[in-house]
Amino acid sequence: MNESRVLCRIDEIPDSGAISVRIDSSTGGFEVILLRQGDQVFGYHNECPHQGRHLDYVPGKFLIKDGRIICAAHGAMFLVSSGDCVSGPCSNGLARVPVRVEGGEVRFA
Repeated sequence: MNESRVLCRIDEIPDSGAISVRIDSSTGGFEVILLRQGDQVFGYHNECPHQGRHLDYVPGKFLIKDGRIICAAHGAMFLVSSGDCVSGPCSNGLARVPVRVEGGEVRFA
């Protein structure tokens, strides 16, 4: 993707929380999790590498504790800051979506 695309405003993401946004594409689109820690925002595909299920327990609602996001289906835990799997049934981490914060907006990087 060549152009920078606004995904949301940073203040739409609760501090130490997350939201999901739908990204339309020519192949049908996908969901992205945007997680916020202070002024930083991290983006990942909303898909657990264990069995490909969404990480949220209901659409747009995520289990986050102590800097970790927890897969609602099987309990795998991933670091918010890197997407690395730290426990549970997963062989690799979350697929990163590059984002940046600019002028209070979260954009594709």
